[in-house]
Amino acid sequence: MTQCVLSLCLPRLASELALRRAGEAQGAFAMVARQGRGDMLACLNAAAQEQGLRRGQALSEARALLPGLLTQPYDPVAPRRALLALRRWVLRYAPWAAVDGDDGLILDITGAAHLVGGEEALAVDLRNRLAAMGFEARIAIAPTRGAAWGLARYGATPLIITEDAATAIAALPMAALRLPEETCAGLARLGLREVRDLGRAARATLVRRFGDELMLRLDQATGALSEPVAAPVDDPSYAIRLTLPEPIGLTSDVMAALDRLLTRLCETLVAKDRGARRLRLELQRADGGRAEAEIVLARPMRDAPAMAALFERAIDALDAGFGFDGLRLSAPLTEHLPPVQMIAPQSRGARRRASGGTITGDDLADLMTRLGNRLGLEALARFLPAESHIPERGFQIASAVFTDAPDDHVWRFGPERPLLLFPPEPLSGPSAPLPPRQFRWRGQRLGLHQAIGPERITPEWWLDDPEWRSGVRDYWRIETDEGLRLWAFFTPQAPGWAVQGEFA
Repeated sequence: MTQCVLSLCLPRLASELALRRAGEAQGAFAMVARQGRGDMLACLNAAAQEQGLRRGQALSEARALLPGLLTQPYDPVAPRRALLALRRWVLRYAPWAAVDGDDGLILDITGAAHLVGGEEALAVDLRNRLAAMGFEARIAIAPTRGAAWGLARYGATPLIITEDAATAIAALPMAALRLPEETCAGLARLGLREVRDLGRAARATLVRRFGDELMLRLDQATGALSEPVAAPVDDPSYAIRLTLPEPIGLTSDVMAALDRLLTRLCETLVAKDRGARRLRLELQRADGGRAEAEIVLARPMRDAPAMAALFERAIDALDAGFGFDGLRLSAPLTEHLPPVQMIAPQSRGARRRASGGTITGDDLADLMTRLGNRLGLEALARFLPAESHIPERGFQIASAVFTDAPDDHVWRFGPERPLLLFPPEPLSGPSAPLPPRQFRWRGQRLGLHQAIGPERITPEWWLDDPEWRSGVRDYWRIETDEGLRLWAFFTPQAPGWAVQGEFA
């Protein structure tokens, strides 16, 4: 069976998405992106193109030609999300579909077009449905992926169907072969501006001058080399739906329905060795409205009772209206969670007492989950070690939920550090390199009982820290007669002492 490939091009996707969110623009509209030192038009609507503007044009030039041009910053994330959503939607036509660049999709409809009345009927139906969504589409169907891509973007009409790829692309410009701009410009200087012009030059000469990509793209477009459509593997969907015969509104009733959904969802997660990190409960009101409750988890979980307890606070705050008649529970974010060895059945408190009161990693993660759903996960932080001998740079603050706690031996590596660290507080008077016998600190007169040191720390020469411009420091652990254990340092370059920390 001859391969049949459909290329879908959405030339105004970014601007059409922006207009859908902001409402229809009365007049010319363009998306503006930063390029080099200036702004240029990244995407524009039909009204702007009719006024003589073009994609890639400088914004200053466009303003001079059309002072009333409406603009908005270009957002590359929105078109990508839309293409991913459309890729799943076009699976109604064929099972092999993939995102093709920043403005289109590619479908292998071999053996599938007859299910909707043929290739032309499929293309017309696809174009009409996209038009109803507000998207302008250019569609081409050809025996090769390269020919379909070129015809969809450089063809004379927005809908082209051909069975002869080589003939169909002969009059197209070189850019229709998916070649870089530099290659197209170099070919134009040789007088080779259309695809059919490549037949007037020797292949070996062109390969030596422009590389292998030129002939590769030509052979793929004409069918001399195969180029399959590699459809990505979709992530499995973890979602459970429940439809109720009568609306419910009490928190207890919603929790009972949620228990059923969680049990079924956890069974699916167990079968796939997955654990949920985010759960979303969508509730359909009897009057057509919607409500939503979402929780985030500090660790992968599939424990239905524990997750149900986290939902209770959010569900209690929902407005049921005339009641909920439908629920949908989904796990949009999951992680690998392999099976673990089971322990003897006993209460969590008994396990904790049996282990001498030790708090496990799961207990800490559950605590962070409860706190995170009240305060926000971004509010939970932990200290992690950093590769620096400078005391104030020897640690970093990171998210407690999305980072693992370091092993104890990581913190114990290296010299002992004080429990409390603060900016250096100078000691007036002493200037000798050895710890003074008597000194005054924070209004107290202290006597030296024992001193351990020195530990010399050199400033990091690649960083300019004003606090370390005095040069190297010789740190001492000082125990006073009054019981204080201080961390002090002496600076040889500018003789003087300062206290920077206090041990427990």
